[in-house]
Amino acid sequence: MNKTLKLTMTAMFVAIGTLTSHLIYIPIGFTKVFPIQHFLNVLSAVLLGPAYAVLQAFAVSLIRNLMGTGSIFAFPGSMIGALLAGYLFMKTKKLAFAFTGEIVGTGILGGLACYPIATLLLGQKAALFGFIPAFLVSSLAGSLIGLILLSMMLKNPAIKALQQRHL
Repeated sequence: MNKTLKLTMTAMFVAIGTLTSHLIYIPIGFTKVFPIQHFLNVLSAVLLGPAYAVLQAFAVSLIRNLMGTGSIFAFPGSMIGALLAGYLFMKTKKLAFAFTGEIVGTGILGGLACYPIATLLLGQKAALFGFIPAFLVSSLAGSLIGLILLSMMLKNPAIKALQQRHL
């Protein structure tokens, strides 16, 4: 798959993530749970690879923050999840590993990465493991949607061929 096609698909995923951010989210504490971002992370990790998945996650987080529809906690959570999902899928070629990578990357590692942001940068009291439950719920829901849709989409020979070209 050429770079122009990958960038175009990444831009489409960024647009979808940005446009749906104010429609589908669940506020929990001072975070916003955004399952569509996790769906997009799994989708871009499988179809485009880890670098473009991280690019997509960063761009959506940045635009959402600039628009006031996101929080600073979107950066570590979404980017770590996208990277781990893309890396594990690239190494194993199994959808289940992209699903697991997104959940572990966002739900656990991203949740832990938000602790210093909350305490040091924002001056808010936060428990070390306080972000993990919300991030796990969100990443589990979005990743499951991604896993189900990708397992159906990859049965289509055209999409399967598109996905295999980036490996």
